[in-house]
Amino acid sequence: MNEALSVVSEIGLDTSSSQPFVQTEEPEKPCKEALISVRDLWFRYRKDLPWVLKGINLDICRGEFIAIIGHSGAGKTTLVKHFNGLLKPVKGSVIVAGRDTRKTPTSTLARIVGMVMQNPEAQFFASTLYEEMSFPLKRLGLRKEEIESRIREAFEVVDLVKPLSISPHLLSFGEKHRLAIASVLILKPQALVLDEPFSGLDYKRSLQLLIALRRFVESGGTVVLVAHDLQLISEVADRVIVLDNGIIKRSGNMREVLGDVDWLRTQGFMPLQSTLLAREIGLRGLVKTSEISEALVNVIKG
Repeated sequence: MNEALSVVSEIGLDTSSSQPFVQTEEPEKPCKEALISVRDLWFRYRKDLPWVLKGINLDICRGEFIAIIGHSGAGKTTLVKHFNGLLKPVKGSVIVAGRDTRKTPTSTLARIVGMVMQNPEAQFFASTLYEEMSFPLKRLGLRKEEIESRIREAFEVVDLVKPLSISPHLLSFGEKHRLAIASVLILKPQALVLDEPFSGLDYKRSLQLLIALRRFVESGGTVVLVAHDLQLISEVADRVIVLDNGIIKRSGNMREVLGDVDWLRTQGFMPLQSTLLAREIGLRGLVKTSEISEALVNVIKG
């Protein structure tokens, strides 16, 4: 956890406050406007196979940062592939920005909900960064000035500073992840879905990636993140959804879900080390890595 604290400080997350440390569990806020609405979603890959998703009901709000967690085989990837039409419901419905995914072309949905899969390199096909980024925009008939402007904006959001003439394959693994996100951002989607984007990234690079996603949310976008690292999730997510064997086991405010140490253990999840440490000094609920220093100082001060 010491390494995590130093990384949080190094990349600029605010770990201090003029207010005394207060550990709260905020109630889950109602959805004012749902970007994605899932109703009684059932899905299986073939009729002779078991159901992978079983009666899922879910609203994803505009401007929300959602994390979906669950053990292997819980149905996480299958669920998020319904959000841009890569998969269609066997029963039930998925409505994206007012469009029924069963009646809307995947190409249309992909402009609303951009998806970045686990292996970013699999998305690359061009020999230069410029070609990689500009290709979909050229197909839309955009002028060169608009294309270059969108590329600059997308690179700024993900904090990627590289010559556009180099090959995507020369980037580091973390830079490839950010390029994959940028290549989706240039289409100006309303939401980003990322499936296990932290594979192969160290904690610092993972946190930098999360900060880029948080910038997207702050600009009005929506993020759905499939991940297993609760420590990273706790720093940025608004809401956590726990999927288990094709059903939603729990959905709630991030602090409420990740701060429930005993429940997490019964579900086979390892609670945050910062939260366990906070328990030892009498604090209850979730304490993020970026908050633990302040919490300890306040306890020492009495």
